[in-house]
Amino acid sequence: MVDEQERLLPIANVGRIMKQILPARAKVSKEAKQTMQECATEFISFVTGEASDKCRKENRKTVNGDDICWALGALGFDDYADAIVRYLHKYRELEKDKATQNKASCSRSSRDKEEEEDSSEDKSDQQPHQQTEAQKA
Repeated sequence: MVDEQERLLPIANVGRIMKQILPARAKVSKEAKQTMQECATEFISFVTGEASDKCRKENRKTVNGDDICWALGALGFDDYADAIVRYLHKYRELEKDKATQNKASCSRSSRDKEEEEDSSEDKSDQQPHQQTEAQKA
């Protein structure tokens, strides 16, 4: 059987998330972190299991963000599903923008490199001619 700690979310991450919502001076007990760690892990497993069942019925092997959103709604977590759908949409838009920027950057970089190569070829073409002129003097 899988070691219990390997199946749970990292407790340091759970504690960090918990502290983000609390006042700066608040402290979180080890027991509270462990309880939240178990609950969060169980919740994620529950939702992922539902999404995985859907994928299996559709003969798919990969669970994607849309499947998780569907599972949240199917399990009655409509408020979470709506929020996750909005987040997923924004995330995909940002990724698309990033890909577009990278593509444009690569195009500029390639173009700059070609121009640099062209100008160095022009210089190398001129150098022998200049040497010839220098030899004449």
